[in-house]
Amino acid sequence: MPLLDLGLNWLDASGEHSGIVLSTRIRLARNLQGHAFGPRARVNDRAAILERVRGAVSRVPHLAGSQVQELGELDRRGVTLLLERRLVSPDLLGEQGSKPLPGSAVVMGGDRGMSVMVNEEDHLRIQTLHSGLDLHESWNQVDALDEEMGRELPYAYHHEFGFLTSCPTNVGTGLRASVLLHLPALVLTKEIGKVLQGLSQVGLTFRGLYGEGSEVVGNFFQLSNQTTLGKSEEDLVDHLDRMVRQVIQYELHARQVLMRDAASVTEDKIWRAYGLLRYARSLSFEELMNLMSGVRLGASLKLLPGLRVYPLNKIMIFTQPAHLEEAAGRDLSPAEGDAHRAAYVRRILSTEGAVTPDEEGPGSPPSDPSG
Repeated sequence: MPLLDLGLNWLDASGEHSGIVLSTRIRLARNLQGHAFGPRARVNDRAAILERVRGAVSRVPHLAGSQVQELGELDRRGVTLLLERRLVSPDLLGEQGSKPLPGSAVVMGGDRGMSVMVNEEDHLRIQTLHSGLDLHESWNQVDALDEEMGRELPYAYHHEFGFLTSCPTNVGTGLRASVLLHLPALVLTKEIGKVLQGLSQVGLTFRGLYGEGSEVVGNFFQLSNQTTLGKSEEDLVDHLDRMVRQVIQYELHARQVLMRDAASVTEDKIWRAYGLLRYARSLSFEELMNLMSGVRLGASLKLLPGLRVYPLNKIMIFTQPAHLEEAAGRDLSPAEGDAHRAAYVRRILSTEGAVTPDEEGPGSPPSDPSG
């Protein structure tokens, strides 16, 4: 399967609460017996692990039809494409500006968005990425894949501590469940700090779009569990699911408050964001994400009738630097990238077409009789 066809299932906005929750990811950290972990792994360790994974993939039903892609075989743009699609992590890519370490690879193209990173911080990072809020089904799928791989590969496991990992924070279940949410109303009503502080007190943490170490842009927050030891995988998933549903209710309430107490200001902010995106000739990615936050809010509140979530999700992925360069077929300078980004957004929004404020429709002001 071509690289450009992989890793896009989660964009389709088909999952529960997809207007607020972009995606659900479950990731399991696993290591193999007899090989050094993480930074202590030598080149021959990494090569041996990759070969063992290659041999196992063909015998794992959930990975039927998948491909093993060594990152060292890709050029800079190809590697960055995988990162922008959230198929790999920054840690798997190695130091910025350098080539990935030997043995770094990703198994992708398996059943329903499942993939495996090879030789990241741990030997294996088994993961699945779904649209919307879908924690329990995501867990069931990744658990089944983990069981199948565990029959083919000897996991490093301790009867008291559970699965052994490079970082102590992952020991036990090795599970990291995360949900990517768009929370603009909580930010606008200045309630987000209180919500995030409350989540930290119940064992959850937040990150940006690309996970650990990434900044929050466009009011997108990735919530995940901090604890991996002392609880079962099912308990961790249940706990995160309950907390995320509570955050969704907080966000929905905050949106009601905005429309009750500041409807005209909110509508003006939304339409200004839409207008800038619809007609801009140059956009940085950060500027795009911040404007997109207003447009997504407007689509969810039916203030921009005619706009669907799916194309807005596509904009987030296909306006990233490597995707723009792939579409252009060449490297782009920062200024060229900003121009190509704006052109892509204009093209998508022109085909979607929100109803303009002076047209009849939900969320539009009445016509001025004097006009």
